[in-house]
Amino acid sequence: MHAVAAVDFPAAITVLYVAGVVWGQLMSDAKPLERVVLSLLWPLGPLAFLVTVTILLAASVMAYPVVMVPVVVALVFVWWLLF
Repeated sequence: MHAVAAVDFPAAITVLYVAGVVWGQLMSDAKPLERVVLSLLWPLGPLAFLVTVTILLAASVMAYPVVMVPVVVALVFVWWLLF
């Protein structure tokens, strides 16, 4: 049985970033300046996803408190247990 090597997280993120930039450059039909802007803004995608999910979760707690408050409490508790 072989030992599994740990993945260098910063290197993995860098490879993912570069792959996204290359994919965006090759698949985009935008002008060169717009392609550069796309490359620079590429890391904001995951952040935008987290912000969107957080806002939707907060809105769901206000819209459906009977259902969502226990769900959020359970999620926070599980997170607290794991981390």
